Amino acid sequence: MLKRPSDESGPSARSGLRRSVASLGIKVGAAGLTYLMYIALSRTMGETAYGEFTLGLSLAIVLAVVAGLGQQTSILRFWPEENAQKRPVEAHRALRAGSALTIFGGVGITIVALGIIGLAGVSGGSIGSLGYLAAGAVAILPMAFAEYSSSALRAQGSVWIALLPRDVLWRLGVCGAAAVFLTTGTGLDGSEALLLTSAILVLALCLQALAAWRAGYLLAPGVEGLRKYWAERGASSKWFLTGALIDSAALNLDTLVVGLLIAPEIAGVYFNAFRTAGLMTLFLFASALVIAPMISDGFHGGNKQNAQKILAVSAWTGFAFSLAMFLGFLMFGESVLSLFGEGNEAGYPVLIILSIGLLFDAATGPSRTTMMMTGHEKRYVQIFGTTTTISVVLQILVVPFFGIVGAALVNMTSRIVAQLLIGWWCRRHIGLDPTILAPLSMRREYAGGA
Repeated sequence: MLKRPSDESGPSARSGLRRSVASLGIKVGAAGLTYLMYIALSRTMGETAYGEFTLGLSLAIVLAVVAGLGQQTSILRFWPEENAQKRPVEAHRALRAGSALTIFGGVGITIVALGIIGLAGVSGGSIGSLGYLAAGAVAILPMAFAEYSSSALRAQGSVWIALLPRDVLWRLGVCGAAAVFLTTGTGLDGSEALLLTSAILVLALCLQALAAWRAGYLLAPGVEGLRKYWAERGASSKWFLTGALIDSAALNLDTLVVGLLIAPEIAGVYFNAFRTAGLMTLFLFASALVIAPMISDGFHGGNKQNAQKILAVSAWTGFAFSLAMFLGFLMFGESVLSLFGEGNEAGYPVLIILSIGLLFDAATGPSRTTMMMTGHEKRYVQIFGTTTTISVVLQILVVPFFGIVGAALVNMTSRIVAQLLIGWWCRRHIGLDPTILAPLSMRREYAGGA
């Protein structure tokens, strides 16, 4: 008998805010644990080894998105869309097919990545020098499936089971292991740190699968109906994949460019500054995790007004949080960065520059989620993909001359341009305003209706 878990269901602005608060609590805990993890690893590994770890991790994150084949976003749209249109069989097929595609993609990308790294190592005369990249490739499959399982559970209405294993238990486990190595004086190289994090992530995923099964949520893969699913939903999935890849590239290619064009240890400084700046969008990101299926349900179910209310609440709470974090970075940014070890204070200008771009990101609210959940993923890819591509090209040209500050300035500018364009598109072509101007849009609409 087909079952859709009903706890935490019923899309509304109030329930969305409650789940966003719960998600924020988990994400704040995850951010704190991530900081402890990076700090412990940085102090245990040394500058060069830690830089190699950040490069391998950044590569794994980008390739894990490719391995997901867009399914981590697809399920957030198709599960609520199919259920809103009274087609539970199709919703369950989408979930099983997405799980199977993620596994197939993860295995395939891992094999290809290891093959390319092996050939590069042989041609260069030393496979060992690229060991940290190979270790990063091993992390592709668990990272890809962790992202999909989290999305699938959120689509079904779960918050705690969806987020707690990966965001808290995984990071807590890595923190504990890193603390042991730090206190015993045992050093880790980049490869060992990446393999350690992968092993602990696999354990967290096993615990998540067990908890999901006991609660009645669905995660199991299935190949039955896979061909039909891809024929019907493959086009959208490809755009979801491209959009997710662009998002991941915007967050991780900076570190790769800096590491390859300057040095791994400088990449570590940039990585720490970028991850610190990213804390500004913590609430907005946590909110988007929850409201994505609610926006899809409201838009495709004919309740556009409710979707707009949810977007307005998310935009303003996210922006207020981001503004408070930005002011905190202005005053205490150097002290925060110094936790990673000596020399990281040099990333303070990068932190502030990137934070300005992310403040504009927060002001435009969950605009990406709005486009992805309403069937405008192609246009999102065109807008954000163009600005991101230009940004990467400019960074390659700028970094050799202006270093990490140049990389940050390019990132900030491209992010501001992209987010303003995306926010405008949502208001003009979708009829939903995801920005902090949403209350004004709603007031004009109500006035016109009156």
